[in-house]
Amino acid sequence: MATDGEPLPEETDAPHPTFAEYAAEPVPQAAVGAPGKDGVLELTFADTAGGTALVEDYATVPFHISGTLGHDPHPDAETVFVQSPTGGIAQGDRHDITVTVREGAVANVSTQSSTKVQSMECNYAAADTTLSVEAGGHLDYVPEPTILHENARYCQDLRLELAADATAVLSDVVVPGRLARGEAFAFERYRSTVEAAGPDGLLFTDTTHLAPEEDDPTVPGMLGEFAVYGTAFVVAPDADIDGLSDAIHEVVADREARAGASALPNDAGVSVRALGHRAETVTATLRAAWNHARQELLGAPAPSGRKY
Repeated sequence: MATDGEPLPEETDAPHPTFAEYAAEPVPQAAVGAPGKDGVLELTFADTAGGTALVEDYATVPFHISGTLGHDPHPDAETVFVQSPTGGIAQGDRHDITVTVREGAVANVSTQSSTKVQSMECNYAAADTTLSVEAGGHLDYVPEPTILHENARYCQDLRLELAADATAVLSDVVVPGRLARGEAFAFERYRSTVEAAGPDGLLFTDTTHLAPEEDDPTVPGMLGEFAVYGTAFVVAPDADIDGLSDAIHEVVADREARAGASALPNDAGVSVRALGHRAETVTATLRAAWNHARQELLGAPAPSGRKY
């Protein structure tokens, strides 16, 4: 531990080998681990006599929680929008997010606005997210899009742990720059891993790794003519996966964004991929998939997109 007046030591371990070189670079403004650099968010939802309630919460900068919103169409669900008083994610930031949904609870967690990963000159930024859903519970984890600014280096790892009869919907939209100002694929590296496990072990792992200077993401077979990339996972091992996959595919296939749905390995659920020229069209497509999945799994549509 550093004493007063001494800089905190830079880390030497990176979440993935491709970020190891960045990890050794000191951050002159505020070192990794300095106050405000290590954000922690912990949310716990439980089923109560009055429906789902947020029973535990803890947040440090840059996370902020202003309570819950009770506008979910599901009568027993609860919603939290995570806020940030900062301008976005900066070099050297490390975020640790934990969301727990206890037995029988229904929760929806999103962000108030898009997450902006700022331009970087050294080191990198990372987020480690753990989601746990106990028996009979359901979690929607659907943050607003992530925008990767010029020279951004960002690594995020998400692990979902499902108990028996539990379900979840995960969504992620990646915007490769500030498209309105002509910035596209100017970030340095982006890596995202989603891993889901059930009572019997691993269900699936999905990784997205984009490094425009090394591999052109606009070539055929990758993103092609499109800029914005979105994924959604409907994780429901006890559902009729073939029927759910076919139904969601019909919902997303004929939209402005180019999208499709397919069954996940190990009968884990359904994956949805969407490509588009704008974040709005990709987000709307994934939202349509989320809405259908919610009606199938919970008998209620997805909540509205209003953030108040």
